[in-house]
Amino acid sequence: MAKTVRFHQLGDADVLKLEDVPVREPSKGEIRLKVEAIGLNRAEVYFREGNYVEQPEFPSGIGYEASGVVEAVGEDVTDLKVGDRVTTGPFFSMREYGVYSESAIVPANAAFQYPDNITPVEAASAMIQYLTGYFAFVEIGKLQPGQFVLITAASSSTGYAAIQLAKMVGATAIATTRTQAKHQNLIDAGADHVIITNDEDLVTRVNKITNGRGVDLVYDPVAGSMLAKLIEVTAPKGTIIIYGPLAPEPTVLPILPAITKSLRFVVYNNFEFTGNEALGFQRDDEAVQRGIQFVFNGLASGQLKPVIDRIFKLDDIVEAHRHMESGQQNGKIVVTV
Repeated sequence: MAKTVRFHQLGDADVLKLEDVPVREPSKGEIRLKVEAIGLNRAEVYFREGNYVEQPEFPSGIGYEASGVVEAVGEDVTDLKVGDRVTTGPFFSMREYGVYSESAIVPANAAFQYPDNITPVEAASAMIQYLTGYFAFVEIGKLQPGQFVLITAASSSTGYAAIQLAKMVGATAIATTRTQAKHQNLIDAGADHVIITNDEDLVTRVNKITNGRGVDLVYDPVAGSMLAKLIEVTAPKGTIIIYGPLAPEPTVLPILPAITKSLRFVVYNNFEFTGNEALGFQRDDEAVQRGIQFVFNGLASGQLKPVIDRIFKLDDIVEAHRHMESGQQNGKIVVTV
């Protein structure tokens, strides 16, 4: 038996239950992982609430990211073997698999051997935050050295990852955060400029930083009423990438300013590249391999370094989810097993 987090109904963090579940053997194309650490993601909160791109089937497992040791391989698995240290990413449906457990079954093509110089906690923190940014910046946004990128809600794990990725590409990273509390953390993480949106006017600061030109790329998980200002600070022919719905209010597109600047809008999720057949997405193997190589090269060189907010135990999964919902985190929330 393995201690496994499951839930039997939609709801707040209290629906998450730690249950003893039989350990099964991996089927064709699968591996079984002895889990060491789990990376938490906002997508899992939405999934638990019923507000995600797919709905759970009860009783439901949960979770995309885990690091650990391969302890069994199924038929036709040739790239991995027992004893390999791997980390998993968003390459499967949470309706079918979940990694919040002492022992997790995942598709073999969702697990990758990670660089030796990072810890299991860091490995469990890497895949989603860095791949989300890589696909947005490199595959979609074609971000170039010397360009300006605006990273909103930058104190999240994906925000810190985006700062590091922008610097790795050679772009200028402008980070936003609501209060002064996280200003120095963002500077320490590599942000070239930090805008405190509760105290400063976004448009005025961006115009000053860019000499009135505007930013080439916006990377935004919020949307909502802020979209009008994001359009205002984006340079002509620039790109706005929205990858999350954090704003509680509806998102309205001011179409005339967007047309005037000939802006490109991309509403995106990782499945566009990593695949999810249930949602109609085919995996783009070439883009995935480019992304994995880019991220692992960055981790190996130290250019990419996950920022860890807090570490919880598996027994404290409800508290960990509540902490994520509070919005107070400064980096990645990790659960160790």
